[in-house]
Amino acid sequence: MGFVSQIQTGTDGFKKNQTDMIALVEQLRELETRAVDLSEKRRSRFEERGQITPRERLGRLLDPGMPFIQLHTLAGYLADSTDPKKSVPGSSLIAGIGFVSGVRCMVWVDDSGIKAGAMGKMSLPAVLSIQSLARRHKLPLIHLVESAGANLMEYKVEGWAQGGALFRNLALLSADGIPTVTVLHGPSTAGGAYMPGLSDYVIGVKKNGMAALAGAALVHAATGEKADDRELGGSEMHASTSGLVEYLAEDDAHGVAIARNVVRRLDWNKRLAPITERNFKEPVFDPDELAGIVPVDYKIPYDVREVVARIVDGSDFEDFKPRYGVSTVCLQASINGIACGIIGNNGPIDPAGATKAAQFIQLCDQAETPLIFLNNTTGYMVGTEYERAGMIKHGSKMIQAVSNVRVPKITLYIGASFGAGNYGMSGVAFEPDFLFAWPNATTGVMGGEQAAGTMTMVARVSAKRKGEDIDEEKLAGQHKMIAAHFDSQSHAFYTSGRCLDHGVIDPRDTRKVLGFCLETCLEAKNRKLQPNAFGVARM
Repeated sequence: MGFVSQIQTGTDGFKKNQTDMIALVEQLRELETRAVDLSEKRRSRFEERGQITPRERLGRLLDPGMPFIQLHTLAGYLADSTDPKKSVPGSSLIAGIGFVSGVRCMVWVDDSGIKAGAMGKMSLPAVLSIQSLARRHKLPLIHLVESAGANLMEYKVEGWAQGGALFRNLALLSADGIPTVTVLHGPSTAGGAYMPGLSDYVIGVKKNGMAALAGAALVHAATGEKADDRELGGSEMHASTSGLVEYLAEDDAHGVAIARNVVRRLDWNKRLAPITERNFKEPVFDPDELAGIVPVDYKIPYDVREVVARIVDGSDFEDFKPRYGVSTVCLQASINGIACGIIGNNGPIDPAGATKAAQFIQLCDQAETPLIFLNNTTGYMVGTEYERAGMIKHGSKMIQAVSNVRVPKITLYIGASFGAGNYGMSGVAFEPDFLFAWPNATTGVMGGEQAAGTMTMVARVSAKRKGEDIDEEKLAGQHKMIAAHFDSQSHAFYTSGRCLDHGVIDPRDTRKVLGFCLETCLEAKNRKLQPNAFGVARM
């Protein structure tokens, strides 16, 4: 017997959930549009230089009609400005996974319409994240370069020191046998010059493309030499004299066309083991209903099975130990014909739920079945009863299993994800293969009211111990301030702005996103690489 949904789409509760969720999705789209609009204001400047815009470059690079999943669209939100109305997310880059000449690739485009493509506070974490994904999933990396480098007014010494990882990762990708392709659309100077220097293939665009350890102004200031930028590091010079550039392009569009041709000639899929064609059924229940199933307020309960029924093939799943540890739900299902294990929450995780999840994770590892974690939990249960039942050791078993499992892990924050519950449910620190959030998601050590209540109680106990009178008005003000402090840092847009996930998605797109991620993981598993010792070096 298949799953019987209890959802009634005509109820006031469903309509309220739907209205609230869609409002958050619209807010997400407005935030994402800010970078597009700001970059577009520089269109006339691109045209003066005979260039096309960064997003037009991206459009010409990708295969028409094929899926493209954009990553870190909110990177830098509320990091570059504390004013929610003025903060522009995106961190001067456009990144994602898509298809180039039939090859699944990681694509990174400098958004030079914003601050000349200079890297901001959260650009480095976003870049390191996409490089890590490219390496883990064996994705050729294509970088369309036009950047003023690091924004020195925002960077501190630790940013420079940690920035070396960007170049190290390029070397590691090449040594792993994963090709890196760079198109020099504009300047790539100072440390940025090592991005083409460490790439396997470099395409330079005439007149605009440039790579130099120091531009003409810096050379003059440092050495007194009067140099010309084009002679110093222009694409033409590098193609004929230094050997940095392999292919010289007439303009931006030609450069992108050459990049597509380079990828085509790699014959990248020749070492991809055949993947069996999969037949599958769409969900019986409409994925669009996801917007009305989950309340925006995480304190309102719902059955996570209702979510699963709208993302898995045929709305068909097997419930593992449904009567044991009932608030932790473990299900066997498939998405796009790929078998997967799903762990979801119908409340806090108790000792039985933790042991059930730990066993389920190990069984998925044994069967090489990818795991999907649907986070909506306020954490592990606390109190005398649960401590005596072994909450610490059983919760630890779950965390051990999540830490050591060898199969792909895909995490979704679809509600609350607090405290050690986030750890047991494969939060960001546990390096899931992919991690996305719904716009209603809330993550942190605990909820704002919980934190404020805890600190208020501590203050009361402290005052009583010291024999001091309690100032109720002051305590109420402290309670409000603490709750606001915690809540302001827990919202999905804020945490995504700090690259604590790979992006925020519309709940109605969940099945598509999960299917794409599972296919990416499966392709990586089936691909054989040709690694070498040091990476490909220019001679």
